[in-house]
Amino acid sequence: MQTENRIRALRLARAWSQEQLAELSSVSVRTIQRIEKGEPPSLETLSALAAVFDTRVEELTGAPLQAAGPLDEAVSTARRRLDEERHFYRSLSTAVVVCVGLFLINRFTAPESHWSLWAMLIWGGLLVVKGLRLFLLRGWIEQWQQQRLQKLLRK
Repeated sequence: MQTENRIRALRLARAWSQEQLAELSSVSVRTIQRIEKGEPPSLETLSALAAVFDTRVEELTGAPLQAAGPLDEAVSTARRRLDEERHFYRSLSTAVVVCVGLFLINRFTAPESHWSLWAMLIWGGLLVVKGLRLFLLRGWIEQWQQQRLQKLLRK
């Protein structure tokens, strides 16, 4: 099956119009029309469409592309990063809700004791470490791992 037929079939299977597909993939409607009429799409367009259809670029084209491998890897890395960030923010919001609840319980049941502060400090500290690893140290850690891997492979 040709690329244009695959894209059209995937679009119709989801009951999307060309306009909806264009909006979801951040591609112009005219580009979608051109692809469905047989013009070859660029790799950037293919990667945007693959992300929307939740598939790989190679599956859209039907033939393995040399440049599609790194492009697919970049898309999957970005998705993994988004999942990690979403998980962090979900953990942060859970911690805030639970810590506020614990603080209120502590204030109403034993105002002279400050046991809820320990829970806040421990949970907050863990979230700070996780946030630092996720947002600040990620590039440094990956760079160190790459250098270490190269050093080990040279031995």
